[in-house]
Amino acid sequence: MIENNELAMNTESRLSFDEFRKEVLNDYRLACESREVSVLARKEVLTGKAKFGIFGDGKEVAQIAMSKYFKPGDFRSGYYRDQTVAFATGIATPEQFFSQLYADPDLAHDPFSGGRQMNSHFATPNIDKDGNWLNLADMKNSAADMAPTAAQMPRSLGLAYASKLFREVPVLHQFPGLSNNGNEICFTTIGDASTSEGHFWETINAAGVLQVPMAVFVWDDGYGISVPRKFQTTKNSISAALEGFRKTKDSNGFDIYNVKGWDYAGMCEVFETAIQKIRDTHVPALFHVEEITQPQGHSTSGSHERYKSKERLAWEREFDCNLKMRSWILENALADEETLNKLEAEAKASVQEAKRSAWEKYLAPIKEHVQSFAALAAPIANLEGADATAINVAIRDLQNNREPQRRDILKTTANILLRHRALSQHPLVQGLQHWYDNYLKTEKESYNSFLYATGANSALNVPEVPVAYDSDSIMVNGYEILNRYFDQLFTHNPKVFAFGEDVGKIGDVNQGFAGLQQKHGKDRISDTGIRELTIMGQGIGMALRGLRPIAEIQYLDYLLYGLQPLSDDVASLQYRTKGVMHCPLIVRTRGHRLEGIWHSGSPMGMIINSLRGMHVCVPRNMVQAAGMYNTLLRANEPAIVIESLNGYRLKEKLPSNLETFTVPLGIPEVLKAGDDITIVTYGSTVRIVEEAVNTLNEVGISCEIIDVQTLLPFDINHSIVESLKKTSRILFVDEDVPGGGTAYMFQEVIEKQGGYRWLDVAPRTLSAQAHRPAYGSDGDYFSKPNTEDVVSVIMDMMRE
Repeated sequence: MIENNELAMNTESRLSFDEFRKEVLNDYRLACESREVSVLARKEVLTGKAKFGIFGDGKEVAQIAMSKYFKPGDFRSGYYRDQTVAFATGIATPEQFFSQLYADPDLAHDPFSGGRQMNSHFATPNIDKDGNWLNLADMKNSAADMAPTAAQMPRSLGLAYASKLFREVPVLHQFPGLSNNGNEICFTTIGDASTSEGHFWETINAAGVLQVPMAVFVWDDGYGISVPRKFQTTKNSISAALEGFRKTKDSNGFDIYNVKGWDYAGMCEVFETAIQKIRDTHVPALFHVEEITQPQGHSTSGSHERYKSKERLAWEREFDCNLKMRSWILENALADEETLNKLEAEAKASVQEAKRSAWEKYLAPIKEHVQSFAALAAPIANLEGADATAINVAIRDLQNNREPQRRDILKTTANILLRHRALSQHPLVQGLQHWYDNYLKTEKESYNSFLYATGANSALNVPEVPVAYDSDSIMVNGYEILNRYFDQLFTHNPKVFAFGEDVGKIGDVNQGFAGLQQKHGKDRISDTGIRELTIMGQGIGMALRGLRPIAEIQYLDYLLYGLQPLSDDVASLQYRTKGVMHCPLIVRTRGHRLEGIWHSGSPMGMIINSLRGMHVCVPRNMVQAAGMYNTLLRANEPAIVIESLNGYRLKEKLPSNLETFTVPLGIPEVLKAGDDITIVTYGSTVRIVEEAVNTLNEVGISCEIIDVQTLLPFDINHSIVESLKKTSRILFVDEDVPGGGTAYMFQEVIEKQGGYRWLDVAPRTLSAQAHRPAYGSDGDYFSKPNTEDVVSVIMDMMRE
């Protein structure tokens, strides 16, 4: 006779087994769906419906096992083979995957990039259009993907570091929508070959030092495109090479785990315990997922049969993760052949339907525009003087094109309008012209928008609050202005953090943070290692999670070390996600004049050309810098603020509204009115120009000095050309190399603002020499513009 409690245990065990079986079969179905996505997507590329494809086939089971422990609040920071992760976590659907593959510009279809990125580049929103942070703690989040190998690593550090701060800094506990007590993990994925990049090693080292909840998954398929692992990785194993990073009882570091990418049960067992440990302890871990295969090779660009041996290809077929999981299911009697065959067929059918639906949604608006074009163009063929044959052929070709693109319609329309310019005043032709203009404008907006934020998120929409002074305002050193400003800022804004080399204990090399770590705490104002790349990454991740980091590059010359994530990640983020994701990072640095090759840089041309999408602020003094920080902190956009290196000990008047006044971006300031010549400059050269103008005034030359204040944006109201209308002469001055910042300003004013119309003499640029600045005071004098140079050039212009 069975006792009641025994019966209950058997019933509970049966239910538990049924749930387990259901979960396993759902996982296998997802693996089949993701594999079918890869297979069909490759065909779409090879048949011409899509331009290029790179897929996650061979990694399905490992990614499903990993995703089982991905919780709301967590962040994914991965690479372009994570489609199964996206499907398993609900971040993406197969239909959305195909919409992105087809480059559908409709955000309703491709919600990650609006057709601007290739497949498997996922992103989730973090800020709404009204400037409010979303409830990230209740979302499954994905940082926007990038293609540069290992580029996801630096920001992963910051995404994980934010959890550490949310847990350990009491003032952040008031933001439950951003974090659940720091329980969030950053799931970082990377291909084994990319671990050879410096980004990987610097990030691993920094994470090991900081002890942050980062779970790094290395998908190891044995190759970097065609190059075998043994030519890339010391000891032929990234986990073996990292053995010295393994955490011990008395050290920091990483936990390291080795698993097989085809072993579903084994990975689930390891991941469950290990990921919970990361969540609880914030000790980072590396999971070396070995014996991964690539059933379709690296990408649609070639075949792996060219570089893999027959033996290797045979092994890959045998150890295909989906086949291994299928065999494991059968061996453990979780399903029979008939059940699996039915499941596989259903998976294929659902993916086929997703592909079909995505293609129809992509094509439908284009077909509608083809018909609109035909309806407007056909009547023109009947006009006297019209080229009826050309019009009818064009209409027929577009209507017979089974896969037309927007550019086909626009090119065809533009060609007809050009051919019929003699009939341009006829209402029918004007109708077509009007339709063309509107269509072109709409599509340009679709493809060219969101380089910068809009609405409440835009720094350009921050109201101007003029600086104010008391009648008894004192004169203090520039660095003291910043010190008092940062003290007030950290007192009243709990989301602001500052970090960088020497920022903490000694208060930065120029004392802007002197004494503030002791007052506001080591977490709020902290020192880092000498690692500019991951200082930027640390800031990027924190900014993506709702904090307001001020990440410091000690000298502008060192920006090169951190430029890649700023250019590829931050500057392009709003554009490549079509406004879905924002990263309000502030990079603080100092540059321009000092002494020597690596401490006096002013590479503004490099910066403004590589950081389109960020604001570039070049304040002439520290009061202006404080106002710019205020402006930026009231918006949700990234920026770099370049303080004048030789201005920290110059005296400035202390404002009475230090924490509230704002400096509008893109609005030049006229520092001195004049009638004979306009001088356009910024930063440290403002003082050089002012000294020269005093000399020129003595000889009767009246100069107007304009400080542009920001290079990105630049003079949004075109005020400089108004000065040029008065003076008819213009000189652009800065410390960059020839053809750098001055050439940029020249183009903005002379070409874009139409300044050439008001010139009486040839415009001039005055820059530094082409070489790096030589050391010493004389080296500075002969390497960069000086007072005498400015006077000489202007005297020459006045003689013309």
